[in-house]
Amino acid sequence: MINYAHRGASEYAPENTLSSFYLGLLQGANGIETDVQYTKDQVPVLFHDDTVDRVTDGSGKVCDYTLRELKKLKVYGNSTTGFYDRVVTLEEFLDKFSAYDISFALELKGPGVEEETLRLAKEYGIMDKTTFTSFKFEYIKKIKELDSAARVGRLTDRTDDEAVEELLSIGGEEMAPKADTVTPILMEKWRKAGFGVRAWGVGSVMLMKKMCEMGVDGMTVNFPGRLFEYLNGKS
Repeated sequence: MINYAHRGASEYAPENTLSSFYLGLLQGANGIETDVQYTKDQVPVLFHDDTVDRVTDGSGKVCDYTLRELKKLKVYGNSTTGFYDRVVTLEEFLDKFSAYDISFALELKGPGVEEETLRLAKEYGIMDKTTFTSFKFEYIKKIKELDSAARVGRLTDRTDDEAVEELLSIGGEEMAPKADTVTPILMEKWRKAGFGVRAWGVGSVMLMKKMCEMGVDGMTVNFPGRLFEYLNGKS
């Protein structure tokens, strides 16, 4: 199973920062999930929200900041100690982590970022261990149009047949459902369609264990250390 550190070990460290990604690996993650969107000057950075308000000392939309302006912000996230880190670009991230034997889930968060994300994934040699994901179907469809061999996943909280048919229509490889919607019947349907399954929204250890029992191929967790311990019989 792939233990994806969700925005890094985001329960403990400022999300989508180098400190959070390193901590995730130290806690036993064998995958990293992160979010990609453009700055005002068209640099792909790793940031989840549309605005910087929730996790930094700034305010306003990410796309209204230049990279230089974003780099001045302090990213606090869930830190309760005053510790902070900085916004990181996709290239800075890949420069540090592409050499690790881990999987990557790159969530496309904004329009137009598909081509540059794909280009950098190729440049840093991580295509064979990367899934490009999005809640926006048109983003993963665009990835497939750019490179039919790229692996894509559909993030969704829908469990209807239409979601399956859409993913099949572009030759998609992974269904990424919200964890609390997963049932044995849905797992069977997704397996018959040939999809891998990665669960998101795993907010508790109880739900984490349920996903393991369901036989998902991976899950994104804010606490990768707990999943590592469970998978290795330590909890």
